[in-house]
Amino acid sequence: MTTQTFTLPDVGEGLTEAEIVTWKVAPGDTVAINDVICEIETAKSLVELPSPHAGTVGEILVAEGVTVEVGSPIITFVTDAPDAAPTAPAAPAQDEGSGSVLVGYGSGGGATSRRRKPAERPVRSSVGVIAKPPIRKLARDLGVELTEVTPTGADGEVTRDDVVKHAEQASVFRNIQTPEWGDVREETVPAPASAPVGLARGLNPVPERAQRDEGRTESIPVKGVRKATSSAMVQSAYSAPHVTVWKEVDATRTMELVKRLKASPDFADIRVSPLLIMARAVIWAARRTPMVNAAWVDTADGAEIVVRHYVNLGIAAATPRGLLVPNIKDAQDLGMKDLARALNRLTVTAREGKTSPADQQGGTITITNIGVFGMDAGTPIINPGEAGIVAMGTIAQKPWVVDGEVRPRWVTTVAGSFDHRVIDGDGMSRFVADVASILEEPALLVD
Repeated sequence: MTTQTFTLPDVGEGLTEAEIVTWKVAPGDTVAINDVICEIETAKSLVELPSPHAGTVGEILVAEGVTVEVGSPIITFVTDAPDAAPTAPAAPAQDEGSGSVLVGYGSGGGATSRRRKPAERPVRSSVGVIAKPPIRKLARDLGVELTEVTPTGADGEVTRDDVVKHAEQASVFRNIQTPEWGDVREETVPAPASAPVGLARGLNPVPERAQRDEGRTESIPVKGVRKATSSAMVQSAYSAPHVTVWKEVDATRTMELVKRLKASPDFADIRVSPLLIMARAVIWAARRTPMVNAAWVDTADGAEIVVRHYVNLGIAAATPRGLLVPNIKDAQDLGMKDLARALNRLTVTAREGKTSPADQQGGTITITNIGVFGMDAGTPIINPGEAGIVAMGTIAQKPWVVDGEVRPRWVTTVAGSFDHRVIDGDGMSRFVADVASILEEPALLVD
């Protein structure tokens, strides 16, 4: 019997640390190669780590909630052979150089291909449903009963799309129940030894009040997604000169089109919302004003503007883990149905906390849907590496003048923040006006 130590691997994101979120095993458990042993949270995603060994779990070296550096020992295994490194395809292993690179994610010169893991092979339940473990987890998260899903995969396997289509999908921009206020209003905590509580202002310590106020505030560590988001927003706010413009829009025809698409057999089981029309509008408008889809790049000789002739459309998503901005690659090549499906997949993946680092990289322009929070407009901060971000406000019925008469219409506000180093006021205004024109008359998309 040999004890093998498994170190925190580099999951291919160029990151240096991760938090152990949940252990899926305990000392004494028997594991096979590729069994999930824990979930880790990096600055960009929640990742399941598979076991690199077959044997028995020895000791868990890092507690849940602790952040450790890549290469740190996190767990030991007791195996039958001195060399228990897996030889099957796609099995996680350690790179001979670093000892902490996970095969299937890749880093540096390590292997980057990721084949199907044994733990992900379809398994048949007692009621005869064939589905991979990740699909079963997705179904549980969405509240879907797999026995009610119509499978479309090979040999009757239930696929991700099958589950997504069956579920009544809720937006990742969902309201969170507001907790009630506690009885305690403040909390007094011990200060450093150089400035004891009460002494900094020449007052006597008040241990009775400190005890009475316990639990009135809490400290939340800044880490993971929140840490990465805060760093990116500060970088953007203090490096790119932001300018915001906005326009109120009669979106009645957009609402009518959404209603027709929902009733269309071609869009059966595809979730359709005004965000779909907004996405098409942004893609169309970016083609007409390419500078909104460009980027300012500092170089050794000064700076340059890189104009992208493709659109990796970012969608800002408020998730339980914090703000994520996954993007749809080459969105300009997608028709209405394919774009709707891509938005659906993005929503579900973000909702279940499985947005991959690759899906968050390489964005060219972003949409943030603040209307779901009941907001009319805002001044969003540009996503780093981009030159523009568009905010869509709430769509509500308001009095609107049509042909000289006041009528109730569905009205929204389109706002856009832009990097003034890249694009000037006339370009910003043309772009926002183009987006507004599509929301007012979606038929303009037919060209």
